[in-house]
Amino acid sequence: MKHQLKQIFHSPKFVVGFVIFVVMLSAAIFYPLISSVSPLQSIAKANFIPPGRYINVQDAVESTNKVLMELDVVSERVSAALSASDKEKMIVWLEEYGGVEAGTLSADNIEELLEAWYAKYDPNTRFEGMLTSTSKEYQRMNTRVSNVLSQNGVIIAEMVDGELVKSSTTVRSQDFVGVKDIPNQFYFPLGTDNFGRDVLTQMTSAIGTSLRLGLVAGLVATAIGLTLGLLAGYVGGIIDNVITFITNLFTVIPGFVLLILISYSISQTTRGVNVVAVVIGLTAWPWTCRSVRSQVISLRNRDHVNLSKLSGHSLVHVVVFDVLPYIASYVVMALILQISSAILAEAQLSMLGLGPSTTKVATLGLMMNWAQTSSAWQLGAWWAFLPVIASIALVSFSLNLMNTGLDQVFNPQLRDS
Repeated sequence: MKHQLKQIFHSPKFVVGFVIFVVMLSAAIFYPLISSVSPLQSIAKANFIPPGRYINVQDAVESTNKVLMELDVVSERVSAALSASDKEKMIVWLEEYGGVEAGTLSADNIEELLEAWYAKYDPNTRFEGMLTSTSKEYQRMNTRVSNVLSQNGVIIAEMVDGELVKSSTTVRSQDFVGVKDIPNQFYFPLGTDNFGRDVLTQMTSAIGTSLRLGLVAGLVATAIGLTLGLLAGYVGGIIDNVITFITNLFTVIPGFVLLILISYSISQTTRGVNVVAVVIGLTAWPWTCRSVRSQVISLRNRDHVNLSKLSGHSLVHVVVFDVLPYIASYVVMALILQISSAILAEAQLSMLGLGPSTTKVATLGLMMNWAQTSSAWQLGAWWAFLPVIASIALVSFSLNLMNTGLDQVFNPQLRDS
C-alpha cells in the first residue's frame, strides 16, 4: 500500500490534479466560514454590483476629512463620467465639425480634449447631414460633463424641526477620508448577482454542494455498477444474460435524455440536491457495470480464485477477498470519473431548469441558471457566470487529471510505455 501511494504521488498528472482539487475543496470549506455574510444572503438591492470595495456614504461624510490639494480630482471625475466610446465620439465631432486637424487629439489626454471641446462645441448649432439622434446624443454628453465640472462642493442638509436646514459641513471635491476610518464597508471580490448576493461566498459554497452531489451520485452509480458487474462477471449464466440485457437496454437509451425524463417526472418540491444526485447515479451506472464485468471475467478462472473455491469459501467471500482487490484501483478511477460526470450532469440539468429546486443551498449549475435567467451576459455582468464556468472546468479538469495519473500508475501497458 505504501509503495502504491508513493507511485501515485510520483505521477505529475495526479499531483497537479490533486493540488487543484485540494485548493478548490479548501476554498469550498473555509471561505464560507470566514465570510461575513451567508452564501444566499441578499445584501444589496441593486442587481449585479461590479467587483470592488464599497463603503458607507454616511460614515464617509461624518469621518474626519483630509484635504489633498495636489490631486486633479476634476479630470479623474470627468474621465469616469465619459466612457472610451464617448471620448472617441468627441474627437470625431471635433475633427469633422470643429476644424481640429485629424490625429492631434487623443482620448488619453482628457485636459486637451475638454479644452478643444468647450472652445469648439456649441449645443445650439446644427450641421447639415447630422441626424437628430446624433445631435441629441452630443448634447446629453455635453450636459453630463458640464454637470461634473460645475460641482465645486456638495452641501449637506440636516432635518431640524421638520425642515431641512443647511449644515455647516460641505463636502468639497478635494476632501478625502481614510478607508480604515470607515467602520461599515464591504468587499466583493466578484461582485454580487441578480439577487444582490456575494458571488464569491455563494460560489465557494456552491462548489462544496456540487462536490457533495457528485460524491453521492458517484457512490450510487459505482455501487450499482460494481455490484451488477461482479455478479454478471463471476456467476455468469442466466444472471449474466439478464444483467447484460438490462445494461444494454440502458446503454441504448441516451443517458442524458433518460436523466431529463426522470427529473421532469419528479415533483419540483421534492427535487432537492440529494434527490438529483440519486437520480444521476441511477442513470450513470451502465458503463461501470460493463467494465467491471469484463475485468471479473478475466479474473474468475485465475489460480488463486479456483483455490479459494476449492477451499470451500462462499461466493461472497471469493468475490470480496479474491476478486475485488484486483479491480479496486479500477473502481476508484471509475468513482472519480463518476463524480466528475455527475457535476457536469447537474450543471446541464440546472441550465434546463430541471436541477435541484432549493432556496437553502446553491450549486454551480443553479448559479449558471440564475445568471442565464437574469440575462447576465447581455448586461455585461461577467462576474456572475465566468467564475462559475471556470470553477466547473477546474473541478472537472482536476478530477480527470487525477484519473489519468492513476491510470498511468495502475495500467501496465501505460506504465511500461
